[in-house]
Amino acid sequence: MRISFCAQTDPAPWLAALRQHLPQAQVDVWHSGAARADYAMVWAPPQQFFDEQTALRAVFNMGAGVDALLQRQIRPELPIVRLNDAGMGVQMAEYVCHALIRHTRDFALFEAQAQQGLWQEPPVLDRTDFPVGILGLGVLGEQVARAVQHFGFPVLGWSRTERRLDGVRCLHGQAQFAEFLAGTRVLVNLLPLTPQTENLLDRATLSQLRPGAYLINIARGRHVVDEDLLALLDSGQMAGATLDVFRTEPLLAEHPYWRHPRVTVTPHIAGRTVLQDTVLQIAAKISALRKSEPIEGLVDRARGY
Repeated sequence: MRISFCAQTDPAPWLAALRQHLPQAQVDVWHSGAARADYAMVWAPPQQFFDEQTALRAVFNMGAGVDALLQRQIRPELPIVRLNDAGMGVQMAEYVCHALIRHTRDFALFEAQAQQGLWQEPPVLDRTDFPVGILGLGVLGEQVARAVQHFGFPVLGWSRTERRLDGVRCLHGQAQFAEFLAGTRVLVNLLPLTPQTENLLDRATLSQLRPGAYLINIARGRHVVDEDLLALLDSGQMAGATLDVFRTEPLLAEHPYWRHPRVTVTPHIAGRTVLQDTVLQIAAKISALRKSEPIEGLVDRARGY
């Protein structure tokens, strides 16, 4: 069995971990003209990789989002497998809770006041005034919802198809999307990027949120129409945003997000791939496939995730 590794990162620790957990495999870094492999572990591979690797039985994406991978021309019968969690869920839950609490507890205001030597106490928070809407209730969205529940915020969730989570008001489908937005004041975006979800968060959508809404985007930058979000922030209709993902990354130096007083920018770090968790999951899935056993994470190309 041969495994090909193709990603823009230092391959040494990944190869070592793969060889540890799949000692029977020959693991190599892909290069043009490399021997044909049975399986591949990739992140943003070039088209040439798929043009040359014609014997693959499955390709494993080193992340949960497969939008970039689906832009490649890949044999329609080749299984594409995404990560289910692999340590990203807890990171995303931490990130969302930090952004949520920093906003609702006015920590940014206190930081500014401290620089001026001001001691001013705001009114006590009523968490029922800040219903949190989780846009996307997959494995990661569910983990974020559970974490937010722990702090006593009302939680709503929206998904393409019906889901049920204890204590979460779950809505689904286009017919219930407006109801979801109207009930949300803090919107957390965890949707996969597909043709249907690109530019979803525009003026029309964001304007349906409760007044003084706040956006936390940890999915993809192309979900958000930047000009519309900035206009809603400038008008005061939205209170702010914490953004971890952008249309162009790194975020361009001249982008207004950097300087906007109501925007917090982080460099796509909400859920980073954890090496050991990722390799353990992929190794287990390869072993299962070789035994013709079912696995989780198979991508439905028609849906885009």
